[in-house]
Amino acid sequence: MVNIPNVIWIDEAGVIVRPPEPGWAGPSQMPEGLMRAAASRATSGRRLNMSALGGGQDRNSYPDALRDWVEKGRESRFYLSPEQVVARSQPRPHAVSEAAAHFELAQYLWGRGQRDAAIAHWNACHRLQPDNWTYKRQAYSLLGNEQAGGGEFGRFNQVPQPGEEASWPFDSDFYSEIGKLEPGQYYPKTLP
Repeated sequence: MVNIPNVIWIDEAGVIVRPPEPGWAGPSQMPEGLMRAAASRATSGRRLNMSALGGGQDRNSYPDALRDWVEKGRESRFYLSPEQVVARSQPRPHAVSEAAAHFELAQYLWGRGQRDAAIAHWNACHRLQPDNWTYKRQAYSLLGNEQAGGGEFGRFNQVPQPGEEASWPFDSDFYSEIGKLEPGQYYPKTLP
């Protein structure tokens, strides 16, 4: 599951007709100020692999798909039957449940100022469910915000500060994880 934006379609009867998927209200792009801040905080000349963030789900047509379903209901080509929803849903093996428990413990401990214990639990959930972007980005952004001293873009700092790479307590950071992806892989295409 992608961190944000994530959308679930639910009909009037409370039935899920599309499982979690990336979705937008319309065309979007990162604010220029955020792009400048990201570029200025890149360590050792590293740059964000922007091609991995695009090319999957079509941000421009997603709202049209939603409007089509609202208008046509079950007759919409975007409607999924309960069987199709279940088939697209991700399995929940034991490791995924264990990762969720570690994530919740990390959040709890971080909120109570128990930094080292929280980091240990984040590292555990990253090992148990390495494809969960929410777990990684939450840990990266809280620590990155701390290292950056807060500020307007502190939470967007999801990489070690220049010169502090050795003290970064995670096996990876946002830039290295995005660098592993092909174009369009971060926001996968789920609409026909």
